Amino acid sequence: MPVTIGETLTFQDVLAAVHGEEVRLSPAARARVETAHAVVERKVAGGETVYGVTTGFGSLANVRLQPEEAEALQLGLLRSHAVAVGPPLSEYETRAMLLLRAHVLALGHSGVRPELVERLIDLLNHSVLPIVPEQGSLGASGDLAPLAHLALPLVGEGEVSFQGDRMPAKLALDSLGLRPMELQAKEGLALINGTQGMLAVGILAAERIGALAKVADVTAAMTVEAILATDAAFDERIMALRPHPGQAASASNLRRLLERSEIVASHRASPHLVQDAYSLRCAPQVHGALRDVLAFARGVLEIEMGSVSDNPLVFPDDDEVRSGGNFHGQPVSVALDALAVATVGLASISERRLYRLLDPATNNGLPAFLVERSGRNSGFMIVQYTAASLVSECKTLAHPAAVDSIPSSAGQEDHVSMGMIAARRARGIVDNAERVVALEALAAAQALDLRERAVGAPPAAGTASARAAIRSVVPTLDDDRPLKADVDAAIELVVSGGLLAAVEEAIGPLS
Repeated sequence: MPVTIGETLTFQDVLAAVHGEEVRLSPAARARVETAHAVVERKVAGGETVYGVTTGFGSLANVRLQPEEAEALQLGLLRSHAVAVGPPLSEYETRAMLLLRAHVLALGHSGVRPELVERLIDLLNHSVLPIVPEQGSLGASGDLAPLAHLALPLVGEGEVSFQGDRMPAKLALDSLGLRPMELQAKEGLALINGTQGMLAVGILAAERIGALAKVADVTAAMTVEAILATDAAFDERIMALRPHPGQAASASNLRRLLERSEIVASHRASPHLVQDAYSLRCAPQVHGALRDVLAFARGVLEIEMGSVSDNPLVFPDDDEVRSGGNFHGQPVSVALDALAVATVGLASISERRLYRLLDPATNNGLPAFLVERSGRNSGFMIVQYTAASLVSECKTLAHPAAVDSIPSSAGQEDHVSMGMIAARRARGIVDNAERVVALEALAAAQALDLRERAVGAPPAAGTASARAAIRSVVPTLDDDRPLKADVDAAIELVVSGGLLAAVEEAIGPLS
């Protein structure tokens, strides 16, 4: 079903467009855009002073321009602001950014022509994806430099990725029979003022974190079972006395994943530690904290998706154009910082469980490093080193971006959000966290193999399905072999959603 912009936009709409669903402008939104554009035309024709339309930008806001200079001003704005550096955003991030920017303009408070919105949609529907370097945004006035790169192809400049090749934008437009646009008053400014860079990166990172929280419950259950820990700590009565929603959801998942486990049942009557280590016993509390922060962050991102972050803003009903600060990325920056910090906790506790799986002092009788003839074999020893390194890197990425600000534009823009940095750090942390959780899954599958042999009882249906998914791409380790292919296969299983899908097929959707 096509995604319609200019009305209510959801996370699912963004994901659909990112994965190639057709995008359309609603007729009602088109009419609103036309009405707002007429206001700008009247202001320019009447010689009124309007920031960024008949004045310069930033600290040059007091420089008055003639009406005939308005159009040249907008083109120059794109050219001068497209100075981002570093690697380009991914295809998915760029698609999300195009959708979100078109949607903001379609809300009818930016003063652009409908044709401009429709051209952004054309780029998206034809997969003409601007090359957008990811570094250079201060997060106020929004993501200026990345958005300028996103907009340059509209005027036939900049570079794009099209049909598998990187090429000048003009070449891609020519191949589709599309002429470069000539910007009118306010349009260049409307294209680059906003938070759609940080928002696009943040939304996609948040979606991955939501899936990872479920996978972490799966790997925790595998480890709890393999290490002969108790499931008593996940009792629903305990959770009810501290009713954080995320904690309750995680504990519910763990109970379902371990339900009817013959391995767990095999040692319930035997002597057992009164309390397991925190990394086992407190999994719902740590995983749940991430879930609760994710719910907060998603709420912020959903509000931002439906917000007008342009400047100045057009109010057609009042025939007014007003300057404000909706482009400031602080709400998004703070939310993504919080999400990044919470995700580090998930990666950290996963690595601690992995460590316990490998040590005979803590793994309840399994061989050192989960391999027979340890000493001759190193088994999963260095897998834990890699996980530890990734967690340490996560910690360095978790420094909040929103606490920093560097004045710019001759002091006019004297407080900025660094929201794009927050989004990129959140993305980097989830990259690492997915890998750490995948390494725990890899080791936990090996540990379950060894434990099943030892006790002569199979794991629970949920954990067995996870192990089977891993075994479909990685065989049991009997002697040392090159492990890089195993590691990569486990990571791909987590990142692709294959591990979670296998578990949910066996026991139903997780919370």
